[in-house]
Amino acid sequence: MKPVIIVSTYPDKKSVNKIANQVVKKRYAACVNITKISSIYAWKGKIENTSEYLALFKTIEKKKNTLKNEIKKTHPYDVPEIVEIDVRSINKPYLNWLVKSTF
Repeated sequence: MKPVIIVSTYPDKKSVNKIANQVVKKRYAACVNITKISSIYAWKGKIENTSEYLALFKTIEKKKNTLKNEIKKTHPYDVPEIVEIDVRSINKPYLNWLVKSTF
């Protein structure tokens, strides 16, 4: 099985915790790491400087599209960030846990 990390940002802790719990419970992701970040970006002609929550959704190739669709469907942003990171190297015990946790 091939591991995949999906990255997204959320406006508040409540919304990111809700989706993280939901996708882990449904086994679309084995784990979601969440951290508070500062983001600077252009939006509607202005430069925004805000706090957000970065979520790293850890899953497998077989579940990535289902996970992306769930993120898109539930995301509070008009234009959510949904970025796929191709994992080229992972330690075997962690990969085994990842696969087991998403089946």
